[in-house]
Amino acid sequence: MLGHVVTAAEAFNPARLIVVVGRDAEQVEKAFAGRVEFAHQTELKGTGHAVKQALPMLADFSGDVLILYGDTPMLTAETFARMLDMKSDTASDLLMLTAMGPIPGRVVRNSAGKVDRIVEAQDATPEELEIEERNTGVYMMSVGLVREGIASLKDDNQQGELYLTDVVGYAVQNGLNVEALLLEDGEQCLGINTRADLALATEAMRRRINAAHMEAGVSFVDPSQVYIDAGVEIGADTLIEPGCVIQGASVIGNGVHLKSQCVIESSRLDDDVVLGPMAHLRPNCHLMAGVKIGNFVEIKNSTLGEGTKSAHLTYIGDATVGSGVNFGCGTIVVNYDGIEKHRSTIEDGAFIGCNSNIISPVTVGKDAFIAAGTNVSKDVPDDALAVARVRQNNLEAWVSKRNARRSKQYKAKKDKSNK
Repeated sequence: MLGHVVTAAEAFNPARLIVVVGRDAEQVEKAFAGRVEFAHQTELKGTGHAVKQALPMLADFSGDVLILYGDTPMLTAETFARMLDMKSDTASDLLMLTAMGPIPGRVVRNSAGKVDRIVEAQDATPEELEIEERNTGVYMMSVGLVREGIASLKDDNQQGELYLTDVVGYAVQNGLNVEALLLEDGEQCLGINTRADLALATEAMRRRINAAHMEAGVSFVDPSQVYIDAGVEIGADTLIEPGCVIQGASVIGNGVHLKSQCVIESSRLDDDVVLGPMAHLRPNCHLMAGVKIGNFVEIKNSTLGEGTKSAHLTYIGDATVGSGVNFGCGTIVVNYDGIEKHRSTIEDGAFIGCNSNIISPVTVGKDAFIAAGTNVSKDVPDDALAVARVRQNNLEAWVSKRNARRSKQYKAKKDKSNK
């Protein structure tokens, strides 16, 4: 969640970006090291108290401060830009973001329609609970007003916390100009407090991501059944069928066809690749132009050259594969010896017959041919045929002799039981 917030804030080009951390601070700092500065809230005493922890870091700062929340991941840099424009146009001292929807804080306006104060749900009267305009908790104000407003906060409420929302009341009481930007897209303001909230936000984010890809020229058979992480890049004229999941720092080229139920993790597919159905790319795979991967093929930490094919039921792990290679059904690149992972190289034009095991680390040379059922445990030269399997031996009339023995045994057993 914080990643979405930080990414949107970065796109807004702030002079400084400070994250207030509390619980699990070490994990958060590790995840965002180098991207943000950190302030520490050792006691969790409310939103106003959290902002207070960042103020020492702003001692030498002048300008406006935008206050966001780590559990509200749907807001966009475009919304922040609208806030900045409205603050300038209205000459407001404090600009707040409001929306309609299931948000706790009610926006109380005076008889002139101006913002008067914010009331949290647990402190609201029955009449105030009926107010539809809600406070998102996102504010833009001068750093001076932040300092003054935070200094004025008191913890005389049911929670015994310092509410950042009370800064709005402080500004109104001191005759400052408080304005509100009512956001039409209430989904942007979804706050996440429960797993149900998380599911709603995830659904909304999925729709947003898929809509952006469609606008850029990507086709979906059913966008409601495709799950794409933020940050994934997909080229124009790519077709994605239902059930696909694309995760991490994946890059998909132009004209790619992702058939149903494929999973792609932090991998790269160049132009005109065909994947699936039901194929799995684990992290660090690179499929070059024109590669065709079929059903129930799993690839891990491997590069496949242009035009290489693996139609079905194959595992390719830790391999560097050239162009024009064909993997037969049931092929396994055996990359793990129980202790270490090993890498194999399969050069251009090699043909890997069905049910073969490439036991790493080996090199299969250019245009080499691996016979079906072969266990490759040593290098195969260019243009060579590799055969490594038990020689077939046919025993004539073995089936009829076996059946005769079974019939005799069955008759003897039946006679014995009748006695």
